[in-house]
Amino acid sequence: MRRAHAMPFGAAPRADGGVAFRFWAPSVPQVMLRVENHAPAEFPMLRHADGWHTRDITTPGTAGPGTRYRFLLPDGMLVPDPASRSNPDGVHAASEVVAPEAFDWPEATEGAWRGRPWEEAVIYELHVGTFTPTGDFAGVAARLDHLVDLGVTALEIMPVAAFPGARNWGYDGVLPFAPAACYGRPEDFKRLVAAAHARGLMVFLDVVYNHFGPEGNYLHCYCPEFFNPAHHTPWGAAINFDGARSRVVRDFFIHNALYWIEEYRLDGLRLDAIHAIRDDGAPDIVAAIRAAIGRGPGRERHVHLILENDRNQARYLAPAESQSWRHGVAQWNDDIHHALHVIATGETDGYYADFVDDPVAHLARCLAEGFAWQGEPSPFRAGERRGEPSAHLPPSAFVAFLQTHDQIGNRAFGERLSQLAPPAALRAVTALLLLAPQPPMLFMGEEFAAASPFLFFCDFGPDLAQAVTDGRRREFAGFARFADPAARARIPDPGAPETFAASRLDWSAPERAPHREMLALHRALLALRRREIAPRLAGMGGGARAERFGAMALRVVWTLGDGSALTLTANLGASPVAGVPAATGRLLHAQPPNMDMDTDADALPPWSVRWQLHEARQRAGLP
Repeated sequence: MRRAHAMPFGAAPRADGGVAFRFWAPSVPQVMLRVENHAPAEFPMLRHADGWHTRDITTPGTAGPGTRYRFLLPDGMLVPDPASRSNPDGVHAASEVVAPEAFDWPEATEGAWRGRPWEEAVIYELHVGTFTPTGDFAGVAARLDHLVDLGVTALEIMPVAAFPGARNWGYDGVLPFAPAACYGRPEDFKRLVAAAHARGLMVFLDVVYNHFGPEGNYLHCYCPEFFNPAHHTPWGAAINFDGARSRVVRDFFIHNALYWIEEYRLDGLRLDAIHAIRDDGAPDIVAAIRAAIGRGPGRERHVHLILENDRNQARYLAPAESQSWRHGVAQWNDDIHHALHVIATGETDGYYADFVDDPVAHLARCLAEGFAWQGEPSPFRAGERRGEPSAHLPPSAFVAFLQTHDQIGNRAFGERLSQLAPPAALRAVTALLLLAPQPPMLFMGEEFAAASPFLFFCDFGPDLAQAVTDGRRREFAGFARFADPAARARIPDPGAPETFAASRLDWSAPERAPHREMLALHRALLALRRREIAPRLAGMGGGARAERFGAMALRVVWTLGDGSALTLTANLGASPVAGVPAATGRLLHAQPPNMDMDTDADALPPWSVRWQLHEARQRAGLP
């Protein structure tokens, strides 16, 4: 099987053995194509009235797959191709012509692969560079069996688009079509996807459409039309999705989304921080990408979109107009994370301030209705209203989690929840997360309570690196524990190689206590989810019934897609709770394991969770 995404940008091998080059630079009168083979050569490109510069190289032996090339501007600056499929020597160096059809996808698995229904999603977020000792695509592939045994059904890979240096979270990418060379070649990423599919695993990729990184982005030098100064962002002028000449810019990112799904056979994308995209157009770029996927690859197989959106805009999560796209559209639900984090740790700094008044009430609303904040004034945001009503949406629209790269890595020392919460609290919230109808997500190493931190790291040039280090430490100056400059100086330097190395997972940990026991708990809970809960989720509607028992206990009852009732009863506090009415249904799981298994008991021990299932036929009074 051969797969390639046709697009108007970049370098495309021709059937006659040559290469067609396309470069958009409306403000530049003349561009030269520089082919950097053994004997570099320069070729004038034809400038078109719409700002495109084109050149087809047809002379045998002059250009083909593997050829390195750049574009020469009138001022002498050489720039890589913004639509490069590969930049083997980094973002400042030459791009490489890639023939995507040269990769032969294995017919035995890919021919029948149609993805998986969203209701089966159990997501595992990972960073390629720190997931394994080798820090590359091949290293991830070597650990896929661990994820299958765990009960994961989908990888969510942090951004791999080429970034400056050899280490980065990925959100500083500047070449959106080129996998970072430090992780391997394009075909190595494709081998990873093929290996995942062979094991029944979906693969999602995190993509960044709200900004370019601060180093290695040359678009400002020759294409100011790519940005709209009418919109300001933390990174400067916004990407131009709605101003003059925005059509080409919009196409650039729509093609990028389709490129990853079609050429790399990905099963979906996670769109980073769409609240930071400035687009007053209709439809906006997020809706346009969703529609393009629905018209394209989504007609043939399951393709899913995951959004990050601090604004809690439920409108993006509504079902698609066309039922031909078998898909899931969901949002990372920070609200449920924040409520659970406050419950488990007692922390109140920063955005947790919006949840400290009654974290169990916020959690109950998340479990029953999706968002905790659905348009109410947010104290943390100085009274700004946040969110939209979401009770009409099914649980499948809200990805739930206890940890992510953000929630760990944005801490000064990258501590994980297992280092912040009592063990009993950690087990209770884990049992809640993994059996709730919302699609659960784990962050790499969470399944065995990894002790290694996940720190903020990057590899910029000297001046920018120092600015990032200083800025990182200033961020924490407002926290009491970092009021002393000496305390801030102990915050790990993002640019130090040691910071990156410290963030790698220790794969010997699962062999030892207590990591071994936590891994066993995750495996058991996900096996239970796969057997008892996932098959019943399709067709669920919005809304559930939630009630409270004192300050820290709650019960939530969901009607599942097959008509059965799933009941959660939990005491998420350190003191027992009495007077809890009995719930009906078969007991699926109790945490802690030695808790009284009598479902008629009216008392809940500290940090306890009960899951019960009332079959649809039992609810109807049938034998």
